[in-house]
Amino acid sequence: MGTIQHLDIALLDGYLEALDIDVLAQMLDLYQQQSQVYLSDIDNAIVKTDQKDWQEQCHKMKGSAASAGLSQVREKLIAIEKSTQDWPIKAAHLKTLTLLNQQAIDAFKQWLSNQ
Repeated sequence: MGTIQHLDIALLDGYLEALDIDVLAQMLDLYQQQSQVYLSDIDNAIVKTDQKDWQEQCHKMKGSAASAGLSQVREKLIAIEKSTQDWPIKAAHLKTLTLLNQQAIDAFKQWLSNQ
């Protein structure tokens, strides 16, 4: 998948105008670390079959992804955050989200290297 479909390029270009590229690289590093925590927390909500926790954890990650310009990750989280589907389906959503998150991080890295 291409960089454009994973990222909010207008947002990232705006960041680039205001911030040094090293700051953007640090932002990506922080997001990458924090997203692992979010994914783990979402997984824990599945293990506990806790709908409230599921929604809270998805909501947290959604905001973080939006701030980092990861538009497809944000869209996936919007789609699943309030889901009341069965837990095995939510587990499948988490697998998709994890893959999408890594693809978006890779796309961000590629975008940074082209700046």
